[in-house]
Amino acid sequence: MPGFEVFGEEERKHVQDVLDSGILMRYGFDGMRNGHYKAQEFEQKFAKLMGAEFCQMTSSGTSALTVALASAGIGAGDEVIIPTFTFVATFESIIALGAVPVLCDIDDTLCLNPEAVKQKITQNTRVIMPVHMCGSMADLNPLKTICEENNLILLEDACQAIGGTYNGKQLGTIGDLGCFSFDFVKTITCGEGGAVVTNSRSYAENADKYQDHGHDHVGNDRGAETHPFLGYNYRISELHAAVGLGQLEKFEDVLKKQKQYYTILREELRSIPEVTFRRVPQDGKESHAFLNFFLPDEDTTRKAHKAISNAGVDACFYWFDNNWHYYKKWEHLTEQKSLGRLPSDVRANLQDFKTTDFSASDAWMSRTISSLIKVGWTEDEMKHRAQQLKQAILSVL
Repeated sequence: MPGFEVFGEEERKHVQDVLDSGILMRYGFDGMRNGHYKAQEFEQKFAKLMGAEFCQMTSSGTSALTVALASAGIGAGDEVIIPTFTFVATFESIIALGAVPVLCDIDDTLCLNPEAVKQKITQNTRVIMPVHMCGSMADLNPLKTICEENNLILLEDACQAIGGTYNGKQLGTIGDLGCFSFDFVKTITCGEGGAVVTNSRSYAENADKYQDHGHDHVGNDRGAETHPFLGYNYRISELHAAVGLGQLEKFEDVLKKQKQYYTILREELRSIPEVTFRRVPQDGKESHAFLNFFLPDEDTTRKAHKAISNAGVDACFYWFDNNWHYYKKWEHLTEQKSLGRLPSDVRANLQDFKTTDFSASDAWMSRTISSLIKVGWTEDEMKHRAQQLKQAILSVL
């Protein structure tokens, strides 16, 4: 996920527009803007790029998830099914609304297992949230069917998979709502930023208000706007949106380069009989932000990851031991650590992590290594990296 690797004149131009006007806030000060509304422009272009009716920019991917959930009316006591392999923002956004995250096993896609999801549905379930980790997607057709049969909302967390597609549609646009992150290390970056996309006008209007303290944005007088409901400050600044506009101009080239380098690496590793690759659902196409592969068992995988590190190959991750992305190290969640008391619905209904069995997830994650694909490498550097990675793995087999 390159983001910052491709900074150049495009970003500088858009940022300079904002600095020349002196207006860094996305709302108001119309007479001083010189016609520049960078966040609004980004929303229009991104919605078109994704094939969605509406886009709402936010201050981060985390706030995008919170805004999306709130826009769909999710609140105290509602249950949201999420995978055991994700980023901590997934459950943080749920708890922020007083809703209850329900962790669920993954399968060989490294994303939500639809069969496991069925077992987690209760009378309080409102949302199924597949997280398209490391550039690829969950089995969305069965998940969508489950939602339709149970009158549930399908909210896609596509923060790590922008540019991937499923049945010809962009990830993030298959469900009722989709969320993206534009933080510093994403495929395209605003430095910090996020977005919600949807084809629902009511969700879009809710998101527009909620991310700006509940303002209705009616009329030109900021002071005369009303507050139909409570909201919070999840706005993005014009500076961040300006960076994103520059990045959008390079998006297709970035995806092309990711695929090229991903293919070089995969072709090198596929000659090793003990290496297998994550399953990409039928009719799905990865964003190629990561190459994710399995080794035969946990012990071999640990040794291989150590050998890879010792060989000086960077940006390879063993998520099984990672405290940002896998449930086993989320003691702040599992032990309910907070500066204040967690909402009562969360405390009363959160899973008992001492007894809940996630061995099916462990079986996949303990054997998984992920290699980040950077577009800043040259083709020769990528080929050399692939050979180093292969030799490191072979040294422990």
